[in-house]
Amino acid sequence: MTSNKQAIHYTIKPVNPAAHLFQVTCEVRNPAPDGQQLWLPAWIPGSYMIRDFARNIITLEAHDASGNVDVEKLDKQTWQCAPATGALTIIYSVYAWDLSVRGAHLDTTHGFFNGTSVFLAVTGREFEPVTVQIQLPDGDEYESWHVATTLTPVNTSLFSAGMYGANDYDELIDHPVEMGNVTISEFDIAGTPHHIVITGRHQTDMQRLTQDVKQICETHVAMFGELPEMARYMFLLMVVGEGYGGLEHRSSTALICNRKDLPTRHMSTVSDDYITLLGLFSHEYFHTWNVKRIKPIEFFPYQLREESYTRQLWAFEGITSYYDDLALVRSGIIDERKYLELLGRNFTRVLRGSGRLKQSLRESSFEAWSKFYKQDENSPNAIVSYYVKGAMFALALDLKIRELTENSKSLDDIMQRLWLEHGKQARGVEDNTILQLANDLVEHSLQPFFDRYLDTSDDIPLETLLETMGISLNCRAASSYDDAGGKPAKMENNNVILFNLGARFIADPQGVKLLILHDDGDLQKAGLAANDVIIAIDGLKVTKENITSLLGLYSAGDSVNVHAFRRDELMTFDVVLSEAKKNTWYMEISEDQKMQTRRHSWLQNSAAGNITRLQQPG
Repeated sequence: MTSNKQAIHYTIKPVNPAAHLFQVTCEVRNPAPDGQQLWLPAWIPGSYMIRDFARNIITLEAHDASGNVDVEKLDKQTWQCAPATGALTIIYSVYAWDLSVRGAHLDTTHGFFNGTSVFLAVTGREFEPVTVQIQLPDGDEYESWHVATTLTPVNTSLFSAGMYGANDYDELIDHPVEMGNVTISEFDIAGTPHHIVITGRHQTDMQRLTQDVKQICETHVAMFGELPEMARYMFLLMVVGEGYGGLEHRSSTALICNRKDLPTRHMSTVSDDYITLLGLFSHEYFHTWNVKRIKPIEFFPYQLREESYTRQLWAFEGITSYYDDLALVRSGIIDERKYLELLGRNFTRVLRGSGRLKQSLRESSFEAWSKFYKQDENSPNAIVSYYVKGAMFALALDLKIRELTENSKSLDDIMQRLWLEHGKQARGVEDNTILQLANDLVEHSLQPFFDRYLDTSDDIPLETLLETMGISLNCRAASSYDDAGGKPAKMENNNVILFNLGARFIADPQGVKLLILHDDGDLQKAGLAANDVIIAIDGLKVTKENITSLLGLYSAGDSVNVHAFRRDELMTFDVVLSEAKKNTWYMEISEDQKMQTRRHSWLQNSAAGNITRLQQPG
């Protein structure tokens, strides 16, 4: 990369933070003689939904050495410029008010963008090197802002505005950019600097966060055997009052978390909220290998103007979702009992939904574009998550391999081969690649296992497989209407009477608002619907706090009169209460020494001290 501008050069500047506007300039030397075409992606890799980022382009104009150049919009995301005299310059403004990891966001406190939201691609020249000048807003109040990105600096200091470069358009859009007043910590793995960059108000114990994240990263690197080649890695974390999410990139990840998720100086234990955050860090870092480099063949290359279908998201998100929490116990952040509690919660999430009986994992993967990323109030009754059930399949496959090889081989071996034979070689993963690798490991055909649990909606036989590790999988009725599972029932709740309401609900100023109604629940059977607001039961006012005690006065088989608003209409329902289902899962551990040894080889199978890399960053 040289200090000179490339033949395609961008400049991006937050010209009006208060109005959430970036201005972007794209300079194209030697444009197409019959007129240059440009386009913007419709989706961003890692988030499988058409988002039509071009809708946020507010104004667009073009000119050359002789003056203005006519521009015609061909479709929702494509522009055609008239023939230009010499270099062509396109200037456009982008509205940035999407506070997520997928788009662009700008205000007077910070700026963030993914390249898919702001950088027009030059048709026919997507494989050329590019440069981009990242500028700060005008004004004294912005002089202290830093710029955080893993784009390659071109005569620019790290964390500074200035010139950056990329080898092609695909690389340009795979390095998100955060700018603002940031908190930065650093750690090193295998000679590669890693940074945690936090934006937003927080009082984080940075030493603890940094150490814990480092341990997790070391665990993943040890499992794969090396880091992919990169100059540095960054976790770009935006702290908000309410929000959660992450999106992977080749040498960074964009994250959003709740302020309460972060560790503070006074935190004496690892809270559930902090475990959730560390699981997010772990998940996105694992993607550095799995999906950013080990990719389904359908993503070679990405087709960003339209949907890119694959039936393999169960592997690229499901396997990642298996290893994200597994790394927490392997790294020593949590113990095995806490890990099994997390597994129990995930089992509960999947097994409570009747959608798992209607959609296979391959179907869930294929239909991500139309169903998973467009969920509604009926989704638990119609679909299954390729993240969570995919993680259950990955666990089952891991335990199956260990069972068939007397614990000498595991899913770790498959992931290492996927990295060496596909990720490092930039070879796409075919539908049957993982099956073939598994067959090689166990010297036995696992075709029936894959066919049944990927291509049908049958429940995965985890109870039997967990027994090989001395773990019993147990089921009970929920101990409260918010019970997420993972633990035995609380002793103090033994006298609480619960029913099969089949609903998720939240507090509402008028009473209780129904969010989701499960098939065969008492409320659905009586005719209540999602978004109804229950205001009274048998003439008594309902709140989120008192609904359990109100219903606890009745017995299974009783009928209660429920008043609820649907829109602005008051309606009455007769709800027949039925006994609560056993749909809450948890695990218990055998103390048998042989089983303890087997579990240790599974849950502690990490060699964090043996981290190597084949190439140092150039």
